[in-house]
Amino acid sequence: MLLAFFVPSVLLSRLGRARKRALVDVGKQGPRDAAQVFANGGVATLCALFFGLTHEHRWALAFVGAYAVATADTWATEIGTLARGRPRSIATFQPLEPGLSGGVTVSGTLAAFGGAAWLGLAAVIALRLGLIVVFAVAVIGFIGSLVDSMLGATLQELRRCPACERTCEIDPHVCGTPTIRVRGLRWISNDLVNGLATATGALLAFWV
Repeated sequence: MLLAFFVPSVLLSRLGRARKRALVDVGKQGPRDAAQVFANGGVATLCALFFGLTHEHRWALAFVGAYAVATADTWATEIGTLARGRPRSIATFQPLEPGLSGGVTVSGTLAAFGGAAWLGLAAVIALRLGLIVVFAVAVIGFIGSLVDSMLGATLQELRRCPACERTCEIDPHVCGTPTIRVRGLRWISNDLVNGLATATGALLAFWV
C-alpha cells in the first residue's frame, strides 16, 4: 500500500520540474519535510496501530481510505499544476494562480479520481478484497480530495505580498516582504488541511 502511494507520487513529482519550481507563491516545494509526511501519513499510521491492537478489519480499511485521499490529492496537485489554463477556486470559481490551495482544474480533478482508484486496486491486491472495493475507495478518495480543496479555498490561510501584489501562502514572500493575511484562519495551514482530509477518508472507509 505504501509503495502504491510513494512510487507514483515520486514519479509524478518529476514531471514539469521547471514549471513547478516557478511556483514561488506556494509555501513548500521539493522534498517533503516531516510536517508534510505526518500530514499525509499520520492518520493512516494511527489506523494501522489500532488495527494491530484490535485486529478489527475496519481499521485496515480506514488505513486504505486515508491513503486514498493522500494519493488523490498528490496526483491532483502534481498533474493539475501542469494544466495549461489557470485553475479556479472550488468555492468561488474565480481564477487562481497555479499551485495555490483550493484551486481545481479538469486534469487535476480526473487525476484525483484516478489516484484514488489506483490505491483501491492496490488494496484489492494487498488485502484480497473484491473488485467493488476499487470503486468504493475511488469515491472515498475523491470525496476526501474535494474536502481538501474546499478547506484550502475557505479556511486555509491565504496571504498577499504588498510589494509584488501577488497572492501567496508564505510569510515573508520570496522577495523578502512581509505578507498580509487576506483570508482564512492563521492557524490553518496546508499541512493541517491535508491531515483533516485524510481523516475524512479514514472515517468514510471505516463507516462504509
